[in-house]
This record gives sequence, C-alpha cells and structure tokens, in this order.
Amino acid sequence: MLQKVNICGVDTSGLPKLSAEESDFLMHALKNGDERAREQFIVGNMRLVLSLVKRFWAKNANADDVFQAGCVGLIKAIDHFDLKFNVKFSTYAVPMILGEIKRYLRDGNSLRVSRSIRDTAYRILKAREKIEARDEEATVSRIAEELSLKEREVVYALDAISDPVSLYDPVYNKSGDAVELLDQLCDEKQSDEIWTEHVALREALERLGERERKILLLRYYEGKTQTEISKEVGISQAQVSRLEKNAIGCIRKEIV
Repeated sequence: MLQKVNICGVDTSGLPKLSAEESDFLMHALKNGDERAREQFIVGNMRLVLSLVKRFWAKNANADDVFQAGCVGLIKAIDHFDLKFNVKFSTYAVPMILGEIKRYLRDGNSLRVSRSIRDTAYRILKAREKIEARDEEATVSRIAEELSLKEREVVYALDAISDPVSLYDPVYNKSGDAVELLDQLCDEKQSDEIWTEHVALREALERLGERERKILLLRYYEGKTQTEISKEVGISQAQVSRLEKNAIGCIRKEIV
C-alpha cells in the first residue's frame, strides 16, 4: 500500500482545509438540510480521513479501498453528530472513521479470527514490545511467561493474525526463474522413497503363501497375539511363531 497524491480519483494535495468557523457554519447548514453545505463539509474533512488512513499504510490492503471505508465512517459521523454535543466534530468523528476502516480490514480478511484470539495476539505484541524495550530477547517462552500463557497459545495466536499468503507467491527469483512457496512444500509421509517401499512390501506380501499372509495380517494389522492366532488358524503357537519368522525373513530379502 503506497502513499500517493491521487487516491480514489481525489487530488489529496488540493483538499481544502476548513477553519473552526467554517466548519461550525457548514455543520449547522447541513443539519438544516443544505446539501451543498453537506458536500462542502465532507470534502473539507477528507484531510482528516487521509491522516487516519496513513496509519494503515503497512497493511496489505488497497489504499483506495481503505480511504473509501474511511469516508464511509466520516459520513456516518456527520449523520449521527448532534449539535448538542459539547465536543469538536473531529473528536467525535475519529473513532467512527477508525472503526469503519478496521471493520473493512477485518471483514476483508479471508480468514475469520475470534475476538478472544485477536485480543490475546495484541496482548502478545505489546508484551513483545515491552520485553524488547528492556533489551531482552522476546522469545516465545519469555512472552508466554510474561503473560502466564502456554507457549502453544502464543504461537497459535500470532499465527491467527498473520496475513495469509498464496502458495504461488515467489520466495526466490533470479534471472526470471522464480521459486514459489508451493515448490518448498513436501509431505514427508508421502515421499517417493516411502511410496517405493510400500510397493515393494505389497509385492513381497503377494509372494507369500495364503497362511503366512493371514498370520502377518492378524499379527501386525489386527494386533493379535500368537496364541490367539493359533486358535483362529488351527495350528500350534510354535508353528505360528515359525511361520511368522520365516515370512518376515522372506519379505526382508525382497525389499532390501
């Protein structure tokens, strides 16, 4: 999100600035139904919106959209402002403008994070700043100790408020040859080596006799004891032990 003079088609460098007297006059006029005064008042307070929008420059959001959200907040403030309020309009408007911007940023996030988790994350961020201000290393364990939280709660809360990234975001780019985040991911449970071993094991099992395969199935997949298997297969426990040992030996020869 970059600073720029032109935002939403508005030349921000040329926005008018209202004096206290002009602001008071236009507010009374618009409350009496003067649409032209209303328009002048809105334009005259866009500088206020712009000053608040600048707080969110670091967010991954479109500057035009954030500015528009701020203007919505400005208009809501104008509509709800009561001349009986003993406060300046800007004092009343700032919280409403900020609230509208924050609502836009929150609702625009593809991930929904509960309020309690967000509150925990903000406490963690403040604690981190506090620890770093003491020239100490703000480790996860140190933050957890500071807030009386579990380390996994600290990690979970910080992950929850992190901006999501695309699997196709480049993590390295040299001479036009980009490496994307997707290229760095792997499933250790489904590697080519493990897949090859599974195929070899299945083929080795198919070469065993039917009784040996059944013994291994009952022993290692169903978790039965040799005594239980002997009763089910109809042979002695000693025979089960011998057949199991021989079957395992044959499989090892096949896959090694």
